[in-house]
Amino acid sequence: MENVQLAVIGGGPAGMAAALRAVECGVKDVVILERAETLGGILEQCIHTGFGLHYFGEELSGPEYAARFIELVEKTDITVKTDTMVTDISPDRVVTAVNKKDGLIKLKAGAVVLAMGCRERPRGALEIAGTRPAGIMTAGTAQRYVNIDGKMPGKNVVILGSGDIGLIMARRMTLEGARVKVVCELMPYSGGLNRNIVQCLNDFNIPLRLSTTVVETHGKERLEGVTIAQVDEKLRPIDSTREYIPCDTLMLSVGLIPENELTKSVGVPLDRVTNGAVVDEMRQTEMPGVFACGNVLHVHDLVDYVTLEAQLAGEGAAKFILNGEAAACYVASQPGNGVRYIVPQRVNVLHEGDVKLYFRVGRVFKNARVVLEIDGETVSSKKKVKVAPGEMEDVVIPADRLARMTENSVVTVRVEE
Repeated sequence: MENVQLAVIGGGPAGMAAALRAVECGVKDVVILERAETLGGILEQCIHTGFGLHYFGEELSGPEYAARFIELVEKTDITVKTDTMVTDISPDRVVTAVNKKDGLIKLKAGAVVLAMGCRERPRGALEIAGTRPAGIMTAGTAQRYVNIDGKMPGKNVVILGSGDIGLIMARRMTLEGARVKVVCELMPYSGGLNRNIVQCLNDFNIPLRLSTTVVETHGKERLEGVTIAQVDEKLRPIDSTREYIPCDTLMLSVGLIPENELTKSVGVPLDRVTNGAVVDEMRQTEMPGVFACGNVLHVHDLVDYVTLEAQLAGEGAAKFILNGEAAACYVASQPGNGVRYIVPQRVNVLHEGDVKLYFRVGRVFKNARVVLEIDGETVSSKKKVKVAPGEMEDVVIPADRLARMTENSVVTVRVEE
């Protein structure tokens, strides 16, 4: 068994940013364990632009954004083990991994950062009736086929779900010569960023049908078509609206699931809404010395936010390694009217500095007012033209107000219309 100060599980944007921040804070011995053959995570196949606007102040493609961090990692003494699968993390932070070069690896870590990202929800989770032919895949799989392998998944496409990957693939397939017939969305609002709806659908005249889903697939060897239908308020298909659309490809963009199997094996409690760990303002889980960041914690819209959050986790891990467990007095952050979840779920009132709370709403609000309330007192209230579930929002607890909080304080974020 080898002793290391910090083990980072995952070499995507979150893992690299956390490792780099820990090194900046004085940690000498850092290991990144990545199961793919290269660092960069999902960014490697996201060849479209739109990354880095917040963090770098310029527009980059996914590989360009990843390359900047890969170069920074290569300039440090961080040990990188790619093509390495982590199989277990024990409660005393022993990380077990395996690769073809080293065989079985056991690392006793002073702290662990979980940055495993997330996976797409597959067809099996949707309970769509019909046959199981070729031509049905997640949008991320199709993105890899086109951008990495140079293969076209099909020529006539229907996309189910209006998540950002689905919207981006609608544009990508159109640019590659395919015909995207329709994008169907079960909910009465889109799940993607507004800019992607404009740039990927509206600019290419691709129809978006809200409150509509795929109810049946057709075809034996290869997909021949799908039947779509509108849904009612309880999301049940309305039979009278059934419509057959011939196509050879069905892409699914129906949500992302944080990869928390390892998190569960450590015994870290999960949030039932985010499907990620319950964390504090430094992204430490309820298990001391174990931190989580990026999409494994909660699904982000922008990689820039992933980077900023990962830096918090890296800094928190560094403080834990170098100074030991800090004194803490936690209060819960509670979602109020219209708010689905808040991250972090708990706040240490002994923390020095501002604390930013990220949250998502449960439905579309027009002319919304976001209110942060502490102990019944309105700390901040900002007017928003529109807030939607597809875009993450944030509010800040100022350092001076945090210093006046006690163990009995109540923090609430709500949305008024």
